[in-house]
Amino acid sequence: MEIIEGSIVRSIAGRDKGDLFIVISREGDYAYLANGELRKVDRPKKKKLKHLQGSNTVSEFIRNKLQTAGKVTNSEVRKALSEFN
Repeated sequence: MEIIEGSIVRSIAGRDKGDLFIVISREGDYAYLANGELRKVDRPKKKKLKHLQGSNTVSEFIRNKLQTAGKVTNSEVRKALSEFN
């Protein structure tokens, strides 16, 4: 599965191993991740794609909002992750 904006992913390496994130943006081999709590949208975590596991789930609300407005709020990210769980 390709990791795109709005994808829900799990970290498989690093101190955040096992945590869920939403992909805010992507540049080459890196993804910028936020979870709305420890990793806010204004300071996303930069992580290599090989250290992420895709969940085959894309938050369409987050994806559409990122494409139209270019920005989401931390509460919207938290809500999308809680709906996934």
